[in-house]
This record gives sequence, structure tokens and C-alpha cells, in this order.
Amino acid sequence: MKFLLITPPLTQLNTPYPATAVLKGYLQGCGYEVVQADLGIEMVDRMMSPDWLQKAARWVADGHGGKPGSGRVAGQLLQAAEAVEPAMRLLRGQDATLAWRVANGSLLPEGRRMRQAEDMEWAFGTAGIADRARYMATLFLEEVADGLREGVDGHFGLVNYAEQLAAYAPDFDGLYEALGAAPTPMDELMAALLRRHLEEERPDVVCFSVPFPGCVYGALRCGGMIVNGTAGAAAGSEGTGRPRVCIGGGFVNTEWRQLRDGRVFQFCDFITLDDGELPLRRIAEFVAGQGTEHELVRTMWRRADGTAVWELLHADETVENGQPDFEGLPLELYLSTADMTNPMHRLWSDGRWNKLMMAHGCYWHRCAFCDTGLDYIGRFAAPTAAQVVDTMERVAAQTGCSGFHFVDEALPPKLLGEVCDELLRRRLTMTFWGNIRFEKAYTAELCSKLARAGCVAVSGGLEVASDRLLRLMDKGVTIEQTVEACRHFRDAGIMVHTYLMYGFPTETLQETLDALDTVRRMFDEGIVQSAFWHRYAMTCHSPSGLHPERYGARRLDREPNVFCNNEVDWEPAAGGPQFDYDIEEVGRGLRTATYNYMNGLGIDRPVRSWFPGLQGPRMHKTNKKTRR
Repeated sequence: MKFLLITPPLTQLNTPYPATAVLKGYLQGCGYEVVQADLGIEMVDRMMSPDWLQKAARWVADGHGGKPGSGRVAGQLLQAAEAVEPAMRLLRGQDATLAWRVANGSLLPEGRRMRQAEDMEWAFGTAGIADRARYMATLFLEEVADGLREGVDGHFGLVNYAEQLAAYAPDFDGLYEALGAAPTPMDELMAALLRRHLEEERPDVVCFSVPFPGCVYGALRCGGMIVNGTAGAAAGSEGTGRPRVCIGGGFVNTEWRQLRDGRVFQFCDFITLDDGELPLRRIAEFVAGQGTEHELVRTMWRRADGTAVWELLHADETVENGQPDFEGLPLELYLSTADMTNPMHRLWSDGRWNKLMMAHGCYWHRCAFCDTGLDYIGRFAAPTAAQVVDTMERVAAQTGCSGFHFVDEALPPKLLGEVCDELLRRRLTMTFWGNIRFEKAYTAELCSKLARAGCVAVSGGLEVASDRLLRLMDKGVTIEQTVEACRHFRDAGIMVHTYLMYGFPTETLQETLDALDTVRRMFDEGIVQSAFWHRYAMTCHSPSGLHPERYGARRLDREPNVFCNNEVDWEPAAGGPQFDYDIEEVGRGLRTATYNYMNGLGIDRPVRSWFPGLQGPRMHKTNKKTRR
């Protein structure tokens, strides 16, 4: 029995998403042959090449896109084809000398994004040639993507594909229609890459890990080709006929738990929920005739007669996890892009980080806004510090990279300190960062130890910066504790990014303004270096979605959607509009102010001045609701 594990287009460009690596390690330990592929980075590698862009330009010029401005877009793509190869080499770190020509503007064509970019001299000075060049090369790739989206495929994005069709989709109709449309050049490229893997590997089971909505279209497009035979897939390694197709991952776990549209099974055979290790092993046994359908766990599937089995009657609480194995992924193809506008976003995309989870789930798992009803958050299980560091050593040796991004919901302080002790005891040189909760456990002593062991940054939720709301949402921290923890991180030389939220039930405009003032003071004191605001979204898996009355709210949905179910509409418990002020105007003001604070600007401005629509004590009244 042979597995082919695929991350479909598209995700981050700088590092492989870790799901297939973890599943590979587990399934190999069970005795199965396993290979993995990242179709997204393969697709970008092929697409961002002179010959493919020239072919796309001819396709647009011949009128196949059927859109106005085809001559202009074709010209842009031809111009990009001449410069794309050195830009890609620079972003892969293959030729640092190119930085000088990119930075002085003599190599890459200047498009709209470059013309509108921040002043380069102010941002990088005269010495930051390498950073300036990577930023300009990143803008260049984004401009190429703009042209491809305008002239070739309106669904294309550089780090997502048809995201808008899957995000917050109550029904399958729009995505189903797009999947049935004539293939675009992007679709044809994706199909060619898939066929090559199928012909070379001859797998019995093909699994698509779908972490984000921007991967759904690619997974279903590829899965449908296998199911209907147009992928040209040969019989599997054991002569079992066409490969069986499985779909799982973070998006599926969150959005498809109540899926009931049988058309999805035109594109796959099995859909797995939560950790995929045990479900995939049981599927392999079932496909090989060594197990029955009654032994499938956390799986929805289609029987041979075409009927769908939705009920997860055979859910098994047994947890089996694997150790990541990145062998087979084209690590040399990943790009180190540069985002200048936000330090944490820059860290996220700058360089190839090994993504790992230190522990399963969140040790707190009580916050009202968080999807604590889902297994990957609500069930906490931690390994020993020695096991964590063993994994770090093995992965660093395999990938040649000693940098780690821990993608935990919140790193457990006790385990984190023990991991640092183990790293220091073994005298290992590692670099790492991850998500935390700003709590009193982060003393000056612990933060100093983190820095000595290799921690360079942390991100955590300050959320609403209101003690009343923090108590209401059961955050488990206070503003004072958060500020003190941030001071300790700053003193240890560790960068701090904070996530912020606005629009929580019962939040007043004054509380939002007070929260911004708290953020302003934290930037002024230098205890945070990066921040980002999100609008609160009620989800059906969170405490606030499961018990909205506890938070002064009421859900407006009545029956589950047949396709995606996650975010839900709500109103105050007493009825009426959600807010007596313009929430969109507030969001714009929060983001504008914080962007300026990050750049050392506007610290002394009155907080209310960031909201030009503010009249008197509150904003204009509106009933309008938007997705975050």
C-alpha cells in the first residue's frame, strides 16, 4: 500500500506546510510506503518562469481570457518574463549579487505596486541593499500575480487559489460551478504536475491536506481528475485500480463537520476530521480489504453504490501522532519573500522555518472567541521536553535549517521553559518563535532563558485591552499582566507581536478607543513592536457561538449550512443592530493608527483623531454587518 500526500495550491511560499510531513512520519512507522508533494510551490516554480509567462502572454493576446485590456496585460507578462528568472533566484538565496541591480531599479520593471511602495530610503537607508532588493522582488512577483489574475484566471492569488469561493460558503454552488468550467492555464499546469506525480509514484491512496480556504479549489480540482479518470492515473502499486482520494486538514476540520452536499464526493472518496493519522491508517486497511467500514474513524465517505455516509458513528478517541519527516519536499524551491509593513508578517515570510507543534491543543482552551470545541484546540496533550528537542535536532539535520516556527495555539510556559533548559543543556544553536498567552508565568527570569535558548519573537492575544471584556471572554489574563510580560520580553530582546480584536458582544465604542490608547502606550514604551486588529467573528465551535446568551448575544442562524459551517451571524440578546456606531469606520481607524504606531508615527496624536467619521461621543449608527 502506497500513499501520496499532497499540499494543494496554494499556501505560503517560504516554507512547506507541515501536515504531510507529520502524516508521512506516522504512516511510514505503520509500514506503508509514503511520498509527499507540495503542488503549490511546484506550480509557482513552473509559473514564474520565462517560457510559461510567454505562453500565458500569447494566450491572453489571442483573446482566450475574454477580458478588456488583454493587449496591456499580455505586454506586462512578456515584460515580466524577461526579469522573472533573476527575481526568483534572488528570493531563493541562490545569487546574492543580484541584490545590487534589483535595489538600484535597473533589473525589474516598475509596476503599480513599486510606484506606490513606501519610500525606500526611509525604510532601508543606504546600507540595507539585500532587504531592499528582496522587498522589491516580492513586489515584482505580486505584480506578476496581479497580471495573471486580471488576464488569465480571476481566481488566482500568489498564496491562495479561489479563496473567495470557499471562505464562508454556505452552499457548494459557486465552487461547483467553477470546478465544472473549462480549465484555465493555471488549471492545466496543476493537472500536468499532478499527472507526473501519479505516473511516477503509482499510489493506492492520494491524500490532500487542506489547511486554508485558498487550497480547497486545488484539492477538489485535482481530486476530481483522479475520481473521473482524467488525471491518467495508472493502477496503484498493488494493482488496486485508480487511487482512492482522501481530503482532510484544518479547513475541513473547521468548516465541513456538518457537510451534507453529496456533490463533494464527485471529487473525493473519503473526508477525514481532526488528526489524520488513525483515520488514514484505517482507510488504508479498508481499501486493502483488511478492515471493514465499521472500523473507520472520524471519516465521512462514499460507498460503492454512491450513497454518502455522513454520520461519524465510529469516532474513536484513540490518538496516534507521528514525527515529521520532510524527506521528498523540494526545499530548494521555497522563496524568502519580504513584507516590510509589519514586523511579524515579515518574520512569517522571511526565510524557511521548520513548522512544528510543541504540544497538541491549547492548555487554557477557555477563551470565548476561540474554537475550543474543535479537537485540535480543546484536547491538550504535551510531550516531554526531551522529545521536543529530539524532534528539533532530527528535523534540523534533515532540512539543513535550525529555525523553528512553533504553530501551537499557545505554547505551554512550563514545557517551553523545560525545552529551553534542554536546548541549553545540549548546547544546541537553534532559533525559534511561536504563539503564547501573555500571563504572569513569563517572568524576567523565564524570558531571559528563552532568549538564551534561541527565542527571537512571540505573538499573543492582547485582544480587547479591557479588563471587563477580558473577564467576560474568560481570557485568564489582565492588562497589567500582559504589559508586565511584554516588558520582560522586551528587556530580553525578544520581539513582541500582539493580536487585537474589536466588535466583541457588549463592547462599547469607548472601550474600543481605550483599547487603542493602551496599544499606543505599549508602542510608545517599546514593549510591542508589531500588532494587528481583527474584527470579532462568532463561530459555531467557540463558547460564544455555543452559548451566546452568556456573552449578551443571540445567534441568528437556524439550520446548519449544507456546505461550510463556521462563522455565524448574531445580534445583541435584546435584539436590534449589533453596534450603535459604524463598525467599519472603527476598523479602518484602528488599522491606520496601528500601522503608524509600528512606524513610530502619530504616537502623540489624540486617539479619537484616527476616526474622521467620529461625531460627538459616538459613531454614526448603522446596521451593516461584514465578514472580518
